Amino acid sequence: MSKQYALLFDLKRCIGCRTCTIACKVENDLPVGENWIKVQTLGDPSRDLNSMKYPALKMSFRPVTCMHCQDPPCLKACPDEAISRGEDGIVLIDQEKCTGCELCLPACPYDVIHFDSEARLARKCTLCRPRIEQGLEPFCARECPVGTIHFGELSAPGGELDRLIAGRGGYVLLPEKETVPSNHYLPDL
Repeated sequence: MSKQYALLFDLKRCIGCRTCTIACKVENDLPVGENWIKVQTLGDPSRDLNSMKYPALKMSFRPVTCMHCQDPPCLKACPDEAISRGEDGIVLIDQEKCTGCELCLPACPYDVIHFDSEARLARKCTLCRPRIEQGLEPFCARECPVGTIHFGELSAPGGELDRLIAGRGGYVLLPEKETVPSNHYLPDL
């Protein structure tokens, strides 16, 4: 693997505006009800009253999208070889090969693969590969109004992502699943 593109989400900056979700919908022409980026509310008083007790009042937000895993379980689960991981580390679903068996959906521990019941196809974030091929960053990163989303190459010598991950204690979601997710998070300290 020569490259590993990834997103880095700075949770200290995320305000939960969901501009990333809207940008993704616009860029990918997604139908109503299909979102390739979900913004989770952490410390939501409607779900966790303990998080809202004085003096530790706290609520934060976490965008979640395809992690473009280095060991993707969705790829292993697909009997039709419709899922691949490119030389750039981007995990894609080939819409021509997808037969709609839905086996990739439960295989993903992040719950980020969507099933289009009308087209009978599995779909997910492509990390805006066509934009990357044009030298542009993913649309969600471009449109984030507060600079929450960083895009780059992991392990690039002197790269911004590695510098931020090391400097701020970046982490991945569900490391125990051993999928080696590429997308990372910076804590909201």
